[in-house]
Amino acid sequence: MGGAGKDHRRERDVCAVPPLRPLARRPLGRTLLGVPLVALLLAGCVPADQRPSGKVYPLPRHQPHDGLAVVTRAGGKGLHIWIETDTSRPGVCRPRWLPDAARLRGGNGPTPTSFGLAPRQEFFLAQERGRVRLALRRQAEGLCRQRAPGNVFVWQPPPRTAAQHRPPVLPLLEEPELLSDPRAIRRAEKTLLGLPLTPDDLEEPEESQPGGS
Repeated sequence: MGGAGKDHRRERDVCAVPPLRPLARRPLGRTLLGVPLVALLLAGCVPADQRPSGKVYPLPRHQPHDGLAVVTRAGGKGLHIWIETDTSRPGVCRPRWLPDAARLRGGNGPTPTSFGLAPRQEFFLAQERGRVRLALRRQAEGLCRQRAPGNVFVWQPPPRTAAQHRPPVLPLLEEPELLSDPRAIRRAEKTLLGLPLTPDDLEEPEESQPGGS
């Protein structure tokens, strides 16, 4: 009987947390030290397949160094961060950050994929991990060496909040670049249909003079 009782006690659930005594009977310092211990025990009872692995590794999109996989959720889900370069300054290559990362799927397996877009807040939260920032720096430097080998690499940390994100300012297009010449469109249509061109179709539009009406 005694041996059976001992075996039964050994088979108790290792994740069972012993009940805490009333706070009124415990010193305050001892109580505060016990709270993290209980949280640690509870976290250790979560199955491995239900915890994010936290993996961080290169995942190219079109060429080496232009993508990084960050597993942030259970089941291998997370972010596929796209890395771009900025060479607008002569002789300088720096990263250009796109907070609209793709949703990572199968990040723990041999063939991870990505699709759609993940919320920007997840991108900003991922930047709180030093391991992610270090991996992004290495990939950005490798991408700059590949795309602009003669330029100096300048590190620019990724934004951690929406307020820190500065979208690139693109040059404005002029009106001739936005609108096509109607005569050119008509000539192309007639040529495609095999119709004869008229003298009006061959006229070129007059160029507007600077400062003119």
